[in-house]
Amino acid sequence: MAVEQVHHHRPTLKQTNKPFKSKHASKSSVKKQAKGRISRQSPKAGHAQSDAAQLRMNRKNAAKQAQLRKREALVSATRIFNGVDGAPRIVAVVPLCEDVSSRMAGTTLSQSLDPDAEAGPEFGLRKLKADRFKTSLQFIHLPYRHLYAALDACKVADYVVFVLSSSIEVDAWGDMLLRALQAQGLPHVVACVASGLPSEDKKTRTGIVKSLLSFMQYFVPSLSRVFDLASSSDCANALRSLCEGHPADVRWRSGRPYLLAEDVRWEVGEDTNGGHLHVTGIVRGAPLSANRLVHIPNHGDYQVEKIMSAPLPRSGRGAGMEIEPSLLAEPDSENADSLISTNVPDDLANEQTWPTEEEMQGAEPGNEEQLPDAHRGTTPRRVKRVPKGWSEYQAAWIVDSEDEEGGEDDEDEQSVDEDSGKDGDVGMKGESETRGAADEEDEEEMVDLPEADMETSTHKSVHFQDLDIEEETRQLGAWRSRDRAKEEAEDAAFPDELDTPQDIPARVRFQRYRGLRSFRTSPWDAYENLPRDYARIFQFEDFRRTERNVRKRMEAEGYGIEPGTRVTLMLKNVPEDAAKVDPSHQFVLFGLLQHEHKVTVLNFAVQRNTEYDVPVRSKDPLILCYGPRRLRTNPTYSQHTRGGGKGVNNVHKFERWLRHGETSVATTFGPIVFGNQPCMLLRETGDPQAPELVAMGSFLNTDTTRIVAKRIILTGHPFKVHRKTATVRYMFFNPEDVAYFAPVQLHTKYGRTGHIKDSLGTHGYFKAHFDGPINQMDTVCMSLYKRVYPRWPTTFRHDGNVQGDDVDDSADAMEE
Repeated sequence: MAVEQVHHHRPTLKQTNKPFKSKHASKSSVKKQAKGRISRQSPKAGHAQSDAAQLRMNRKNAAKQAQLRKREALVSATRIFNGVDGAPRIVAVVPLCEDVSSRMAGTTLSQSLDPDAEAGPEFGLRKLKADRFKTSLQFIHLPYRHLYAALDACKVADYVVFVLSSSIEVDAWGDMLLRALQAQGLPHVVACVASGLPSEDKKTRTGIVKSLLSFMQYFVPSLSRVFDLASSSDCANALRSLCEGHPADVRWRSGRPYLLAEDVRWEVGEDTNGGHLHVTGIVRGAPLSANRLVHIPNHGDYQVEKIMSAPLPRSGRGAGMEIEPSLLAEPDSENADSLISTNVPDDLANEQTWPTEEEMQGAEPGNEEQLPDAHRGTTPRRVKRVPKGWSEYQAAWIVDSEDEEGGEDDEDEQSVDEDSGKDGDVGMKGESETRGAADEEDEEEMVDLPEADMETSTHKSVHFQDLDIEEETRQLGAWRSRDRAKEEAEDAAFPDELDTPQDIPARVRFQRYRGLRSFRTSPWDAYENLPRDYARIFQFEDFRRTERNVRKRMEAEGYGIEPGTRVTLMLKNVPEDAAKVDPSHQFVLFGLLQHEHKVTVLNFAVQRNTEYDVPVRSKDPLILCYGPRRLRTNPTYSQHTRGGGKGVNNVHKFERWLRHGETSVATTFGPIVFGNQPCMLLRETGDPQAPELVAMGSFLNTDTTRIVAKRIILTGHPFKVHRKTATVRYMFFNPEDVAYFAPVQLHTKYGRTGHIKDSLGTHGYFKAHFDGPINQMDTVCMSLYKRVYPRWPTTFRHDGNVQGDDVDDSADAMEE
């Protein structure tokens, strides 16, 4: 039986399904599909699930450890405030306007916690127990317009409360105080507005608070709100932030012990140098060691005799019992720091090579030694052939082939002579035979003129005419009275230009200056001709290494009075003036690290205050505040090298003025300080409590080999110019000065360099040759340099008195 065949049409559309992705694909196919992408995979593919779980556990452990570290930091920062006998939180209440009172602000904050709280003293300390928050507060009520009291109080405070007014704006003094505290370093800041007028409504009050918040955030960007003391809720919130907050750490005082005095008492001592000062307070910051010195602002550094405990009387069951003070620490005679802060210079061992007074007098006008004249015949006599009847002035304009400028022409002429060789005589003979009769007549008209009567230099210049004194004076006055508006633009590029005096010889006036071929690379001995003050200071071979060793030794020793302990410090050889405590100015005390009382050269990187427009000249008397110290000093300013490096020769240009927008280095003598300490410069005014803030910055280093070189630029006028040679006047006024400064290199404002060749006449004119053609409108300059040294400072006292003649007189006298 036949089977019927069914006809099938070939489909017109072909469907291709997506191929199956097998996990057992080959390496080549996987690499091809990746197309260069690299996926992060576990090292072992079989343990992918366990690795993911391990990564989750690691993240949880890391987060938990970070949380524990934060908690430990918070507990350690607030540990001394906790407990019944915990130290109180120091709150400095600073009024910024004249119509507000720190006492009223402190009373308002206290009454938010205890409505029956009484008003404290007008100025001074006031303690408030906050049992609700398990802590206590110690307010420092500060008066208005007392700058140094506010600065010292904020140095030891845990919180600063700025009191603002709702009706009066912050004046110039308040603005200056905020800038000074900002430069010094602020702890945690709380701002509040004092109770305003009864006529102020709530809407107006809210706008005032917002405006004051914008003002305060310019100085304290982290400030989030301004509390209104007229509102009970704001008072409670402000007090809560003081009691429960975490005080911000001030970097410069970390690692240093300090103390706010609660009681100060002075006793007469056995020695005549001073008595015993007893200071009672709570140690804060770092552990206090009896072997280290302590610093009292406005008075100086002193040694610790012993440290006694000062426990507070107990309350409750043992209220009638008194705890006797016990001895906590005494200084070790071997490890205790000495009060000697300077060296005693040995004049014989440090004999200087600078000329004596008799030698200096020998260089005065009329006493200087004249240069000996050259003997006859020692200088080769040169003659110049000129037409008969020509004068010296006309002959000066004849340019000889050997005097023409340009080395290529001279080389070409020399090559022609060498190529002629033996045929040179023949060529000259043939040329002479072919000359005509007219040439022979011209030859007879030529005469030999001695060139010794003219200029002696090999380089061609213009003719010089010596003028009389009256004409020279007239032309000099016309030159110096030229248009100064054009030179104002040049002053920025050449700020050190100086006119040479006419009545004093330049070699006498600038005898301490020297010329440098390169300011950046020329060597300069840092120990050459040092003044006597440099024999008194200390020099550290490696200051940073010394600082590290001091801090490591302090941590390794591990002894001292722990922070939070109430003690009584007994200081020896303290004058009675130090015990006179002003209620408006709190008595504070700072512990010093090892070596921090030794005097050396201090360099500070400072910037001008943008709001201070009065010119500040180098060596102007200013008040230097850095760390716990204040000195009356005359700092010198120099350029701050980019990156803070020393350069090749450690020479830095002296700055006559402290300019806006530039970072300068202020150099002075003073006791050393470890760490990145902030500093500020103040200028005294008629009001001793309202100085002007000049600049602020930070401590840079104690480099005693840093050379501050003062530059002066003597300028001259190119009187006559001929290509690369010019006759220069008005730089010097006698030929002796020209000969004295001849080795120094010259330069022009258009970038040419040259040297002095010859002296012309008797009025200080000279001929100079440069490396290229110069312009008639150019100015010839000569740079001279002299090293500048700082001046010795004195201890500053805010009452206007000076403690001794220098920073260590009182201490050295007591040590002796």
